[in-house]
Amino acid sequence: MKNLQGKTAIVTGSSSGVGAATVKLLASLGCDVLVNYHANRDGGEAVAEACRAAGVDALVFGGSVAEDESCRAMAAAAAERWGRLDILVNNAGTTKFVAHDNLDGLDAADFQRIYGVNVIGVYQMTRAARPFLQAGEEGGNIVNVASTAGIIGIGSSIAYAASKGALVTMGLSLARALGPKIRVNTVCPGFIQGDWLREGMGEAAYGKMLEGQLRNTPLRQTATPESVAEAILQFITGSPAITGQHLIIDGGLHLTRAG
Repeated sequence: MKNLQGKTAIVTGSSSGVGAATVKLLASLGCDVLVNYHANRDGGEAVAEACRAAGVDALVFGGSVAEDESCRAMAAAAAERWGRLDILVNNAGTTKFVAHDNLDGLDAADFQRIYGVNVIGVYQMTRAARPFLQAGEEGGNIVNVASTAGIIGIGSSIAYAASKGALVTMGLSLARALGPKIRVNTVCPGFIQGDWLREGMGEAAYGKMLEGQLRNTPLRQTATPESVAEAILQFITGSPAITGQHLIIDGGLHLTRAG
C-alpha cells in the first residue's frame, strides 16, 4: 500500500460512516485531512482527533455541500492550511426512506433536497477544488461515492436511486472534462452495515435485510464503511491510467439480480 506522506485530502461527510472510515484510513498512511460535517460536530471532532493521533494534521470544517459558498470555503481552507490539495472524496449524501411503490411518499421538494446534496453538491465541491487539485505536478484524485441504487434502481427511495444514477453519469463527464491533470472515479456500495441504514430502516427491517444479504450474496458478506474506504483508496493509489470508472462493492449481490 502506497504511503501518502505529504499529501492532503478533503473528505466530505466524514463525521461518521464511510467518510469517517475513509479519512482515518488516509490519515493512517500519512495524509493530512479535512474532516467535513454538516450537523454532527462532535463526530467530526472525534474523527479529527483520531487522525491527529495517527500523526497527521486534521482540520474540521462544518458546512453543507449543497451550498456553493460552503464548498468554495472548504476547498480554500484546505489549500490555505497545507498549501496544496491532492485528494477529494465526495462522500456527503442524504436520502428519504420511502418504499418505491409509494409514489405519493415523495414530492418535488424531496427530489430537490436529495439532488442538492447528492448531485449538485458533488458538482459544486468538484468545481471548488479543481484549481487546487490541478496545481500539483502529479495531478489530483477525485473519488465520488454513489451506490448500487444508481446502477440497478434499488435503495432507500426512487429519488435516492435517481440521484446516485446521475452521480455515476456525472463521474463520466467529469473524468473527460478534468483530464489529464485530475482522475475521477466512483465507488458504488450496496448495503453498508452501520448506523445510517439501521436508523433509516428501523432495527427490525435492518436486521432482516442484513441477514438476507449475508445469506444470499456470493461472498456471504455486505459492504462495511471500512471495505468501502479500502475501495476508495484503491482508486487513489492504484494505476494512474484509470479514470471514469465505477466499482460496485456489494459482496456480489448484483450478480443475483436480473435488474
